[in-house]
Amino acid sequence: MDLSQKKLFLLDMDGTLYLDEHLFDGAREFLDCVRSLGGKYLFLTNNSSRGVEAYVEKMARLGVDASPSDFLTSVDASIAYLHRQGKEQSLLYVFGTESLRSQLRQAGFQVSGVRSDEVDTLLCGFDTELTFQKLEDACILLNRGVDYIATNPDWVCPTWYGSVPDCGSVCEMLRRATGRSPKVIGKPQPEMALLAMERTGYAPEETLLIGDRIYTDIACALNAGVDAALVLSGESTLETVARSELRPTAVYRDIREIWERLRDIS
Repeated sequence: MDLSQKKLFLLDMDGTLYLDEHLFDGAREFLDCVRSLGGKYLFLTNNSSRGVEAYVEKMARLGVDASPSDFLTSVDASIAYLHRQGKEQSLLYVFGTESLRSQLRQAGFQVSGVRSDEVDTLLCGFDTELTFQKLEDACILLNRGVDYIATNPDWVCPTWYGSVPDCGSVCEMLRRATGRSPKVIGKPQPEMALLAMERTGYAPEETLLIGDRIYTDIACALNAGVDAALVLSGESTLETVARSELRPTAVYRDIREIWERLRDIS
């Protein structure tokens, strides 16, 4: 893969640039290098539990200067999808955090955290405020036949102590209970990468998606028709690469190695 042809870098965060409060070696240098070469990067995340402001603050703690325009989340892609579906007049039951509900309200949607006969769409996200009441409400709504959307399919979210169940795990629980599966918006679906190119004006051949998960990051890139760089600093190993049917365009040790390759170009 010729990195000199890449102008738009779509970057996973957890496991790719940092883990919890630890910024990986070479991450800051990589970001500076992209901008010095006249390129652009966007931070992509499937995590729908918090808004962009929280990520801006986190990057600041890690020593990285970032603005809201540097981020593209599964919530952004879900909002774009809901607009395309004409859901502005619908009542959405949001199975997620107050931050997720707030983002949807700001985007012009009618949001409810209470099950009612007026709800016609269930939107499920990574919910760090999960209650059994939400699970019960979701089952009742799904059995009633409402539209069903999920921000992302991730099984787990990494933490410093291991992993916790993410949106995909909750959706699997709901599938076991109701037989319903959602329309998934976040990685590995192509919507986030396609939206990034639409917003920035870059072509697929100018775009590179970098991430640590084959089944979300790499799959998203391949589904969107862009090159995919897998880093081995997070979930994936050379063994998982060998076992996978999905093949990244390139495999790197970590973000530092990609920076070193870019640095040599300049």
